[in-house]
Amino acid sequence: MLRRPAVVLVLLLLPLVAAPALGDPGTDKARVDDQIGSLRGQIDEAQRQEGVLTSEISAASDQIRELQAQVDAESARLGGLESELEAQRARLEELNALFRTQTRRLHVLRREHAAAMAQFEARMRQIYMEDTPEPLSFVLGVESFADLIDQVELLNDIGRQDARIADRVERAANAAAEARAATNRTRTGVAETARTVAARVEEQRAVRDRLVASRDSLASARDDRQRTLASIQQDRAEYVAEVESLQAESASLAAQIQAAQAAQAAASSQSPTPGVSSTSGVSSAGLVWPVSGTVTSGYGWRWGRMHEGIDIAVGTGTPVVAAAAGTVIQAGWLGGYGNLVVVDHGNGLATAYAHNSSLAVAVGQAVGQGQVLAYSGSTGHSSGPHVHFEVRVNGAAVDPLGYL
Repeated sequence: MLRRPAVVLVLLLLPLVAAPALGDPGTDKARVDDQIGSLRGQIDEAQRQEGVLTSEISAASDQIRELQAQVDAESARLGGLESELEAQRARLEELNALFRTQTRRLHVLRREHAAAMAQFEARMRQIYMEDTPEPLSFVLGVESFADLIDQVELLNDIGRQDARIADRVERAANAAAEARAATNRTRTGVAETARTVAARVEEQRAVRDRLVASRDSLASARDDRQRTLASIQQDRAEYVAEVESLQAESASLAAQIQAAQAAQAAASSQSPTPGVSSTSGVSSAGLVWPVSGTVTSGYGWRWGRMHEGIDIAVGTGTPVVAAAAGTVIQAGWLGGYGNLVVVDHGNGLATAYAHNSSLAVAVGQAVGQGQVLAYSGSTGHSSGPHVHFEVRVNGAAVDPLGYL
């Protein structure tokens, strides 16, 4: 995932508020121009990242639309299966209700058949065993042969009627049993179908849910890219604004350089100020320490950028002296440098003293080696009282320890 370039922006802007003190306006202008170039590079990189993110967002949106179409299709299939499952379950419930009704009817018919059979058997016993008269009495009791035939026929009719009732009840019970068995078979089949459809519903739901999860994950990633894109666009706007500001500063420094050069040219045509040593011929070993203290940070790369001087730890109010005789070309507040003094020693050599609590010289003033320029402090971008000391040769920062 692309990082927000906010950290890059902070590191890029640090030189404006936390850079070491500068040697002269020419060096300042070169620094500003370098920053403008770096910012333009950042603008180009931001534009490149915008293009990449825009393409990724567009591709993600296309994929989300495709996934949404698949989700809709799978949801429609799922809806159909759920409807089918609901119908099967409703059918199964109807069959269960019918089976219960048929079971109750079968039990009733079986009880009725048992009662009919008991009645038939009782009547037969009554006719043939208990109530049957002696053959001679039975014969003598009738008035005619026709009466005899009628009595016998009546008994037979009663028996046959009981038998028919029992038979009908038995057939009804058998039919009810067959209907109940058929219902049970149908119920079993519907239950199996319902289980199959339920399994298909779960599978279909899992497919739909996986698609939804993929869609939501992709949408979340797209939202992250959109937020990153908005951040990059905001940072790019800040880069552009900073470039415009630095360009204005560069133009101002150019004017300062011209003024300083004119002043130096005028000064070089005059005799050195009495009591001030010559500004020419300072050797590599001719500088004195601006203060006496411990070097807490040396010359070189630090925190991702070049530390163009050394930091000397001293208490607030310690006198800061000129490392060599020369002319003050900067004395005042300069952003993160706080109260800054820059002394031009001639022959392309200059020294700078930053973060002072107060100043003791003014621009254009000639100073001698060891003369108090300022008093140490922690102004500007500083974490504690110290003196930031630089040595510049033709505007380029060099390691001060090689000149002290």
